[in-house]
Amino acid sequence: MKNIKLDFGYQIGINKPCFIIAEIGSNHDNSFFKALKLIDKAKEAGADAVKFQIFSADQHYSKYTPGFKYLKKKNTYSLIKGLEINRKWIFKLKKYCDKKKIIFFASPCDLSAINELKRLNTKLYKVASFDITDLNLVESIAKTKKPIILSTGMCSFKDIQNAVKVCKKNKNRNIILLQCTSLYPAPKNLANLRTIETMRKKFKLLTGYSDHTLDSDAALISVCLGSKVLERHFTLSKKSKGPDHAFASEPNEFKEMVIKIRMYENMIGDGKKIGPHKKEMEMFKKGRRSIHVNKDIKKGDIIKKKDIIFKRPGLGINPSEINKVLNKKAKKNILKDKWITKDMI
Repeated sequence: MKNIKLDFGYQIGINKPCFIIAEIGSNHDNSFFKALKLIDKAKEAGADAVKFQIFSADQHYSKYTPGFKYLKKKNTYSLIKGLEINRKWIFKLKKYCDKKKIIFFASPCDLSAINELKRLNTKLYKVASFDITDLNLVESIAKTKKPIILSTGMCSFKDIQNAVKVCKKNKNRNIILLQCTSLYPAPKNLANLRTIETMRKKFKLLTGYSDHTLDSDAALISVCLGSKVLERHFTLSKKSKGPDHAFASEPNEFKEMVIKIRMYENMIGDGKKIGPHKKEMEMFKKGRRSIHVNKDIKKGDIIKKKDIIFKRPGLGINPSEINKVLNKKAKKNILKDKWITKDMI
């Protein structure tokens, strides 16, 4: 799995810090200035990227779509129509993000949206869980040759396999798979975070987590399980009107989550065991055991097993190297309770 390089020095990779996305989505509530403020707050909170959703209600939902329970069965088409982003903003939002040195990208839900993002030379795309089986859309994004995030809510492995196959067929292997539960909010018991590792092993791709739960617990655990990309909805206030505010993180919550993620990553480490850390050296020398003598040994004496004991400190020969000591002639006098060093035998 190769590292994916983005603007401003950001990289996504197996040995890189988790790439953290503030999903603004439609939480701008049709206010350009609110969108800018969300970008500012996301940057301040430590997000690496902000993501918007670009859709047209006419191409997104049928006018006859039944209402969703979590939206209190409001007219779906009318609701989505009211959440459309003003396409004239996109260039300005991208330019503002560039100024702030935070990655701008989006989930384009139709071909015109993809083309608009291409004109901006957007370096990253996302396919929403609801759209992953639209292989024409997936193919159109894959053809940009830019990294593509596939969210996998509601997916079977076959669904994921089909989308991945389309990307690879179009010579796009910069694919990231996100575990996702497509409920709003998502119950913690349905997070199924082990899928992060399962997908990484099965598809040999970078994986992560798109979080719709009410707090950051699942997000934090996902990082411990290997998430290299984390997406969480972002809002200025949970009390704002709109379908995605209630389960999103406010700036202070998001910032606290980022701080914990970076702390957890430091604790996780690199998995290598190469001996004591330099900060452990005092403990290594003074706290480990080494070979000591349990009586006075005179120069020329042959050291027998009955003459030695293993005890601390570890300033002498390691107990695992006892064969280098047994039946050896002492080169100098060794006082009882002293450790044996190599120059003594």
